[in-house]
Amino acid sequence: MNWKLIFQLSIFGLIMAFATVSLIPQNIEPFFWIAIILFCAYVIAKAAKGSYFMHGFWVSMVNSVWITIVQVISYSTYVANHPDMSKMSEHLPLANHPRMLMVIMGPIWGIIFGIVLGLVAFIASKIVKPKAA
Repeated sequence: MNWKLIFQLSIFGLIMAFATVSLIPQNIEPFFWIAIILFCAYVIAKAAKGSYFMHGFWVSMVNSVWITIVQVISYSTYVANHPDMSKMSEHLPLANHPRMLMVIMGPIWGIIFGIVLGLVAFIASKIVKPKAA
């Protein structure tokens, strides 16, 4: 595993964490994530020397840590700019403890998107030629 590559690619998650708090509206956020997933998959396919799925998976897991930390710390601003998130969580357990719910859901979303990025990175590894040594 190339942990340096994983950490470097996870910086996109950190940037998105701050950007989604108040800059990027909820309705266009998925387009940013699609671009990030495609870019990360391409870089993993070029730079990793195998274990493409696991590289993608761990990038998303580290992303989930960044995102959870930033959104928990900036909870008031985040919810003010993402009212649908507040409405969705009203019917979930721990609805009275939204920050705790974020801490629990962060790794779950990390796993889900880790599988997605891992699969896209694996597919990209079949299409993209690795960087010459």
